[in-house]
Amino acid sequence: MSFLDQAEQPGDRPVIATFLGDAGLGKTSLAATFPSPVVIRAEDGVQGVPKSFRPQAMPTLSSVDDLWAQLSELYKKDHAYKTVVIDSITQLEQMFVQKVVDDDPKRPRSIAQANGGYGAGFQAVGALHQRVRKAAGVLVERGMHVVFLAHADTVNVEPPDMDAYTRYDLRMNKRSVAPYTDNVDVIGFLRLQTYTTGDGERKKAISDGTRVLVTYATASCISKNRYGIESDIDVQLGVNPLTPYIPSLQSEEQ
Repeated sequence: MSFLDQAEQPGDRPVIATFLGDAGLGKTSLAATFPSPVVIRAEDGVQGVPKSFRPQAMPTLSSVDDLWAQLSELYKKDHAYKTVVIDSITQLEQMFVQKVVDDDPKRPRSIAQANGGYGAGFQAVGALHQRVRKAAGVLVERGMHVVFLAHADTVNVEPPDMDAYTRYDLRMNKRSVAPYTDNVDVIGFLRLQTYTTGDGERKKAISDGTRVLVTYATASCISKNRYGIESDIDVQLGVNPLTPYIPSLQSEEQ
């Protein structure tokens, strides 16, 4: 049978999403609104989720080996979880950096010197993140949604055809970012809805606490989606704001 004979319309599959934002904005609470979640904890953001819908969480990671073991159990063992949340890939970055430094027999002082320097240490860290992304793909094949959480930071962007500008991005080395941005379904930037008052240099930013999720392409932050979302989405506590847009989330509620 030829490949053309096997062509068919793909069905809806689980979501792979990356959410970033400043600390304390509710990234973990947002992830907890996904179907039947379990959290892999590189940090303990679960404590910030209201008890009424606080998700189940595995023991906080004490080593990189714990990470691989927890991901492996989610794939190999029977369970009722439908979403895995990794909180956070920013903290995983620190764990991976320490592992690469510790595994170098030359005992380098920093990741810049690891594996002989010249960026080799950063490449090794990036390879560990690629392994996480590969595991995520395997879990999607098992039928699980995957949510990566990250802290945000501002970075300078220097396009070749326009002036440089600043945007929000993942707080990670640039060699570690691609696994969580290049081949995911949603990159969402969680922010406060903010207004400015005053004139000139005395402008003041104010907010009423309303949170919005940016998932469309914009110069101010790294964000995108594969579901045709073109405007900010209001985020309400305990409600998944993406369900109206994503068929695989809608089917979980039926």
